[in-house]
Amino acid sequence: MQGAGVRARPAAPTLEAVAREAKVSRATVSRVVNGSPRVSPDVVRAVNAAIAKLNYVPNRAARSLASRTTQAIALVVPEDTTRFFGDPYFAAIVQGITRRLDDSEYLLNLLVATNDPGRKALRYLRSGVVDGALVVSHHEGDDALWEAFDSVPMVFGGRPSHESDDEIYVDVDNVEGGLTGTEHLIAINRHRIGTITGPLDMPAGVDRLEGFRRAMAVAGLPADAVETADWSVAGAVAATRRLLDRAPDLDALFVASDLMATGALSVLRERGRRVPEDVAVVGFDDSPAASSSAIPLTTVHQPSEQMGFEMADLLLRVLAGETDVPHRNLMPTRLVRRASA
Repeated sequence: MQGAGVRARPAAPTLEAVAREAKVSRATVSRVVNGSPRVSPDVVRAVNAAIAKLNYVPNRAARSLASRTTQAIALVVPEDTTRFFGDPYFAAIVQGITRRLDDSEYLLNLLVATNDPGRKALRYLRSGVVDGALVVSHHEGDDALWEAFDSVPMVFGGRPSHESDDEIYVDVDNVEGGLTGTEHLIAINRHRIGTITGPLDMPAGVDRLEGFRRAMAVAGLPADAVETADWSVAGAVAATRRLLDRAPDLDALFVASDLMATGALSVLRERGRRVPEDVAVVGFDDSPAASSSAIPLTTVHQPSEQMGFEMADLLLRVLAGETDVPHRNLMPTRLVRRASA
């Protein structure tokens, strides 16, 4: 029970109250509070007037009333922790990001968010504890990311599945990469070529499969030997076994990642198939898994570390208020030949 003479503290004004006062959406208020350049000056003035009238203090201001910045950036990875710590692709991306951030005042916060029924990642990104987010390895079902998109500036590693004019991303031409890897197998006179794809709820998985299909169509070869995996070694092992069970005459494999290709190599060895004599194998990434494999992998190189660097650089430019930041940023791939094909 409240003691005599003690008044209850009035409830603090909310973001929703500011939105009602300014006659804009909650997302628009979030953009203004986060300093997004994607808001017109008239709307910024209306929101700031509402903030002043209601004495609204954003969570961001509690961190730094002068600058309203946290000097922190989130790296959001909607994946299982096993995959994040086991796939060298992520290590290269993080290395590139940190190399760029070393020349800034920003710190990197890691948020590995796979199954998130409580939507903790969304609440975290909306809370104002970071100034921006870098997102890698996103899937079609990662809807919470898109709800946070209006609250905090984001740059994506890989073409977003919800691609529109607003998203900024860094990627390679995965269709071209799939085409290049498959064309090499055709050029070395392989005719029964199969592929292990990545998840088909991710643009990289879909696009590398499309490149495979285009190369096979041009060569007049069947493109029916296709199995899907989840980027993991275990997933690739199971997919390669399925593929060999129904297409035992395969003489080549294009595998959508080097890590998965190492799983495919183990199954070929288990089945008594020699690489490259019986089955030639091409991977994708040119990660340390390719050069350290028992049979060094011919692979499609993508500049993963430089992609991380460019992602961080683009986000820093957005946070600095630049309005001419390029949205679609594609980096080159190339074939690296080793012993497997």
